[in-house]
Amino acid sequence: MYYPYFCPYLMNQTRNTKETMFTPFISYPCPYFVNMPFYSDDFTYDDSYYMRSKLRPDYSGQYQNEGLIKLKDYGSKPFVVDIEKATKQNNNFRLALWTGNHLQLTLMSINPGEEIGLEIHPDIDQFLRIEEGQGVVMMGDRKDRLDFKANIYDNYAILIPAGKWHNLINTGNKPLKLYSIYAPPEHPKGTIHKTKEDAEAAEKEYK
Repeated sequence: MYYPYFCPYLMNQTRNTKETMFTPFISYPCPYFVNMPFYSDDFTYDDSYYMRSKLRPDYSGQYQNEGLIKLKDYGSKPFVVDIEKATKQNNNFRLALWTGNHLQLTLMSINPGEEIGLEIHPDIDQFLRIEEGQGVVMMGDRKDRLDFKANIYDNYAILIPAGKWHNLINTGNKPLKLYSIYAPPEHPKGTIHKTKEDAEAAEKEYK
């Protein structure tokens, strides 16, 4: 339930008099609106954006406002999400959005000139989809011989077989936004690496 606070800004809005009936209402962010406890933990927002947005439920049982999704690991419960919005919203180098027993969905944001880093997953097939940006992907049977190379752009999909060395480099001038599906999962549930350095440090600790 909403708390029945009186909003002081209501007094500042125009009245439907003959002189002002065609004057649009002034839109103010109400300080009391953000104190409502029911939805406050279900998504991130800034106050002005929250005031301009419409609340709507998603199919995970969570609530999100238009364009903003709470980014966390929702696995292994049933979950539906606007994956394009979630991917573009993410600013972490890597964030696990759903981790199950046999599959994992992660979001990635790679800065200009940055790369995922040369790696191999011996027993894991991997799927990547580019939502925004451009780059180059390389694969091969040896880490010093990546003989497969392709340029990638918005809406491109990349399939990496288990046992292939691979790397992905951002060659554009803005962050490369993508999501990755591992089968089976590659990272611990709830993984959040804000930067590539965080990811490298966690990988050393994890191994």
